[in-house]
Amino acid sequence: MAEKNYIEVNLMGKNYILGGSEDETYLQRVATYVNGKEAELKRKQGYLRQNADFQHLTLVLNISDDYFKALAQIENLKAKQDQMEQEIYSLKHDLISGRYRNDEKQ
Repeated sequence: MAEKNYIEVNLMGKNYILGGSEDETYLQRVATYVNGKEAELKRKQGYLRQNADFQHLTLVLNISDDYFKALAQIENLKAKQDQMEQEIYSLKHDLISGRYRNDEKQ
C-alpha cells in the first residue's frame, strides 16, 4: 500500500490538512487550483452577493465543467492519435508494397 502524504494547505481562506498517496507538491497544486478557481469566480459580477451555499455550488460546478471539458479534449486527442496511427500504418503498407513492386521489376 502506498504511503500517505499529508500537507497543510489554505483552501478558500481556511487551513486544512490534506492527505493522499500523491506527493505534497501535487496536493498543494490541487489546493492552488481550487483557490484560483474561487478567485476567478470572485471577480465575476454578482458572485459575492450570493449566499455561501450557492458560491460553493458554483465553484463545484465550474470545477466539474473543467473536468468534463478536459475529458472531452482527451477523447478528441485519442481519436486524432488513432487516426494518425492508422495513416502511418497505411503509409508504411504503401511504402512496403512499393518496394516490393520495385524489387519485382528489377
